[in-house]
Amino acid sequence: MNVMTRSKFQSGLDELRDRLTEMSITADRSIELAVEAYLARDRGVAEQVFKLERDTNTSQREVDQLAIDLLAMQQPMAVDLRFITACMKINADLERVADQAANIAQCALAELNSEKIELPVDMARMATTAAGMIRRALDSFMAGDAELAQAVLIMDDVVDRMNKEVFVSMASLMRSNPAVVDRALGAVVVARNLERIADHATNIAEDVIYWVKGKDVRHGAIQQAV
Repeated sequence: MNVMTRSKFQSGLDELRDRLTEMSITADRSIELAVEAYLARDRGVAEQVFKLERDTNTSQREVDQLAIDLLAMQQPMAVDLRFITACMKINADLERVADQAANIAQCALAELNSEKIELPVDMARMATTAAGMIRRALDSFMAGDAELAQAVLIMDDVVDRMNKEVFVSMASLMRSNPAVVDRALGAVVVARNLERIADHATNIAEDVIYWVKGKDVRHGAIQQAV
């Protein structure tokens, strides 16, 4: 590969990284707004989430095309190939995060006209934890830091536990007070979507480890990353 071709290829890799950084900022904002819409029951905020989802869908197509163009430009070295592959998978996970945020916003719209009641769950804390996982996973990507990515894998258990706690709490509430079934089910749906966001953060972290270390740590094989 000549110097000019390599320079163009490197510029493409840098652009790919920058585009994923932009998508990560959008994903983080989507989660924040979705939970705000749900907790405040705010239609306007929910509509912002839907717009961000549409923007993310457009970005996903553009990033995938950029990655495909880079693969077609030349036969990349192993580390570059892993980077491009990881970017395409991270791109897909960020698009799904936007979908999950939109699902939460839909729950907000479904409850606009229902009576406001306090539920015995700390959804804001769960959202903060899930969003924190996304941020940390993407920080690990930007820094090429496998150890930071590995820490994200451990955090997933925390969100899984929160999701189970919400389910158990809401099931108990529905049995004791059938009048709040709709609200309780809505909380279960929101918690499930937050748990899925945490799963996407885990996927991103696994992709970072694969890129940096060349190790496949999916399905719980965390010890292989070291």
